Amino acid sequence: MDRNSVIGLLLIGGILFAFSIFNSPSKEEIAAAKAKQEFNDSLRTVENKAQIAEEIATVSNIDTSAIGDSLLDSTKVSSNSSVAEKIYTIENDKLKLEFTSKGGHLQNAYIKEYKSYETYIEESDDYLLLLDSSSNYGIDIAIDGGTINTKSFDFDVKESSGQSITLSANISGKSVDFVYALKDGSYDLNHLIKFDGFGAATPGKTKLLANFKPRSTEKYLLNEQRNATIYYDDEGSYNYLSAMADDDLEFESKTTWIGFKQLFFSAIVMNDNGFDTGSKIEVSKLEDSTYLKNLDAVLNLGLANMSETVNLTWYIGPNDYEEILLHGNGSEDIVDLGWGIFRWFNVWFFQPIFKFFLSWGLSAGLAILLLTIFVKLVLSPVNYKMYKSSAMMRVLKPEIEDINKRFPKKEDGMKKQQAMMSLYKEAGASPLAGCVPLLIQMPILIAIFRLFPSSIDLRQKSFLWAEDLSTYDQIASWTGEIPLVTWAYGNHISLFTLLMAITTLLYTHFNSSNMQTPQQEGMPNMKYIMYFFPFMMIFWFNSYSSGLSFYYFISTLMTMGIMFAIKQFMLDEDKILAKIQANKASPKKKKSKSKFAQRLEEAQKLQQARAKNKK
Repeated sequence: MDRNSVIGLLLIGGILFAFSIFNSPSKEEIAAAKAKQEFNDSLRTVENKAQIAEEIATVSNIDTSAIGDSLLDSTKVSSNSSVAEKIYTIENDKLKLEFTSKGGHLQNAYIKEYKSYETYIEESDDYLLLLDSSSNYGIDIAIDGGTINTKSFDFDVKESSGQSITLSANISGKSVDFVYALKDGSYDLNHLIKFDGFGAATPGKTKLLANFKPRSTEKYLLNEQRNATIYYDDEGSYNYLSAMADDDLEFESKTTWIGFKQLFFSAIVMNDNGFDTGSKIEVSKLEDSTYLKNLDAVLNLGLANMSETVNLTWYIGPNDYEEILLHGNGSEDIVDLGWGIFRWFNVWFFQPIFKFFLSWGLSAGLAILLLTIFVKLVLSPVNYKMYKSSAMMRVLKPEIEDINKRFPKKEDGMKKQQAMMSLYKEAGASPLAGCVPLLIQMPILIAIFRLFPSSIDLRQKSFLWAEDLSTYDQIASWTGEIPLVTWAYGNHISLFTLLMAITTLLYTHFNSSNMQTPQQEGMPNMKYIMYFFPFMMIFWFNSYSSGLSFYYFISTLMTMGIMFAIKQFMLDEDKILAKIQANKASPKKKKSKSKFAQRLEEAQKLQQARAKNKK
């Protein structure tokens, strides 16, 4: 390896090192992750107390609100009332929602068909708690020259059934009604807001103020925090606030939906009439192990008259593309499937095929395996073309080396290039023929990189030693910090990542021996750079989705098998050499040069003349 190659590798290593530092978790984030388990243990203690209180109430035939704070803190008093807080519940087959009489807003949101990581590992039957009392919302109303918010008032039950409830608050002789309704088979909560006695509305003063702190529900807290943000409708498309830093936005046009998103679940509020200009959203970090971030929104309801009924729909459920697609307003884009052509591949190709395999009743791991086989079969002609090109370049290697010997000087670079192009033309080969198939495969590799980490279908699905394919697998882990290791690698070893890196290294060795990678002066040797990337994969993918690492591992293994089969059974290098010699001995009738070729030749001659004059 020459000096320039070493310098190039050092520069690349420095960039990757800086990238790792930039994306490494802070000490606060690491401390929060450690504290998460301790908090969950204490949380389970509180939940046990709640269960005991309910059992006492059942046996004694008393209201649980009468039990003191020492056992269950279920009685709270607002600042403007001495009336005890009451909790009202509605539910369907998908959701269990609890509303508080203090403000009439949603108190706890449970998703029935899912579990948190802790309850999944413990094999508990508890529902997943997505939002709790730390999250709330209320309606700002202009009244008597000031502004009030419904969160400050007590609500009473006006009507109630198993799947719907109407809560009403009396405000100085006026009333506000919140009507909530569920229906079976849906994660949608219909929310009607009715005003009575308020008269004309002050433009821009009637607003929905929401503050959500989504709970941690997964194994890897740092990954959850990096995916929690606010998505929104952006004039028919979608956009989002930064998930890596504090961010905010004030809308200059109407927006029809706002999504409070975390990794696998979201609360999306939708307004048929749209939220008016002047609405604001904001994301800010939390130093917490239970809650991911502060997600705040001030949404202008745009009422011209307080007699109008506001019709909101809340989607409270999984980030399932097909489920959210039913709303028909673009909110399905909250599922992060990539952008541009990569998103197109996932939406119209990979995701439907993957779900098709899952519909057979197969495990998620076997579905990934079948998807890999399918993709490799589709791309096999491309792999054949790429290997054939590399075989032709390998056969021409002696003649390429002869040209390099004939033109060793730097000033003969143009002549050497012309001789190379003449050789390729006579032989019917092209050094770029192997690059085009590789470029065709790149969108697929990147699309898959976005699909599996975002797929709700992999969440809490086990395969082989991986307990959950949506997060990292581990064959060993440790506590405490190891200098230069914890921040770059983590405190666990992912076996799928190791297997992926090893097969990539073997493929790189196998492929580099079959390909000619011309070295240009002043540029680092690409062969060594190719060997460098498998090593870096160990650090990049150690905390990623094990389903993604499994796919890349199987994909690379199959590519090696296909290449071996092509070499052994489909291509004969002796025949390729004979064909090249025949092409050179009996060249085809020359075609007239294109204008581009003529201009290129003229430019080469001009450059040679200038170099000669300069000399």
